[in-house]
Amino acid sequence: MGWIAFVIPALAVAAPAEKGTTFDAAGVTLYMEVIGAGSGPPLLVVNGGPGFSHLYEHATMPGTTSAYELLAKKRKVAFYDQRGTGRSGALKPGQSCTLADQIADLDAVRAKLGADKIDLLGHSWGGYLVMAYAARHPEHIRHLVIVDSASPKWGDASLFKDIFPEGYERFDRNAFGDALNDPAATEAQLHEYLSWLFYAPEKRDAFLAQMTKIDFSKPVNAALEADLGKYDLTPELPKFKFPALVITGRYDINVAPSVAYKLHKAIPSSQFAVFEKSGHLPNFEEPELFVKTIEAFLVR
Repeated sequence: MGWIAFVIPALAVAAPAEKGTTFDAAGVTLYMEVIGAGSGPPLLVVNGGPGFSHLYEHATMPGTTSAYELLAKKRKVAFYDQRGTGRSGALKPGQSCTLADQIADLDAVRAKLGADKIDLLGHSWGGYLVMAYAARHPEHIRHLVIVDSASPKWGDASLFKDIFPEGYERFDRNAFGDALNDPAATEAQLHEYLSWLFYAPEKRDAFLAQMTKIDFSKPVNAALEADLGKYDLTPELPKFKFPALVITGRYDINVAPSVAYKLHKAIPSSQFAVFEKSGHLPNFEEPELFVKTIEAFLVR
């Protein structure tokens, strides 16, 4: 499976300077950022990848406030850079990067937040990670939100090859492999790939305009791609006893909406929300509705 199937490249975004912190988690340096305030359980956001930082979550339409900033008006919202990515720093020689490591890191972030229970949201590859975390640590989950998530059995569930066959063929040949040694070629490929993720052309163009440089860790991506094929989370989903919300963009061709529907059917008493004017990023394309949907769910 090429990594293109489930990732959302977290390129550097022209956003205000962050005020996050780094901390040590069992020998791994992790970067965490918290916005908003409140005494209730924080909302912890896990970004897509694998191999990208969280910065794309800050992207907004010009003159607007991001969905997560709006959510932060009533609660703490936390982000972090996964090991080996972004401000968490590159992997050290010989340092492992497996699904088990990612689960442990996520739990370290939860502990750093000082929260026994959290509201947990995962997007794309982050959706897979939060499902794996919830299976391992259900005692720490208050609400689970899964947004345009990868399939519980890691594999290709995209529609790229059917809708953009001419572009997909180029990606399929090299999966950004050779181009990663050529920054200009990589940027051009990623620009084309990102352009496939949106419903509205004006939203696509506004998002792409905020991308300023590549922020991708090939070692992290390669390590996780080699590990994730060992697992199938499908048997774990019926065991979830906490409230869960599964979200998809109607026009998400990165991960077909049928994946989200199957997740919804597998998780007992889960809610299912389709964003009719969104692709892979409903928080960016329909932020007001996204916030309204999340807010209503979190008070459940």
